[in-house]
Amino acid sequence: MTIQRILPASRYSEAVIVNSLIFCAGMVPSTTSSNATLQTEDVLAQIDALLAQCGSDKTKLVDATIYLADMADYAAMNLAWDNWVAPGQAPARATVEAKLADPGWKIEIKIIAAQ
Repeated sequence: MTIQRILPASRYSEAVIVNSLIFCAGMVPSTTSSNATLQTEDVLAQIDALLAQCGSDKTKLVDATIYLADMADYAAMNLAWDNWVAPGQAPARATVEAKLADPGWKIEIKIIAAQ
């Protein structure tokens, strides 16, 4: 079994590939000055870029866990998600409310994809 670490740091790797599955770290918005829809779009763009670096794309999503700082942002997050997810290729998904590490973050998304 081969384990490939993508963009490893001392604390975590941005992604780990094993057995043709890509396990991505939780992705957070690059700015805290926007609303939940824009923060979600930012995170999804980061996911697109990371998946491309791993030789995959959003059509190969297997699982997604979405952490929202406030469930009141559920509809706003889904506006961006529904426009982004490939038609007919939606992954298994859970959305939960969680206290995020930065109080300005409205969202964090963690995904698993096939290579």
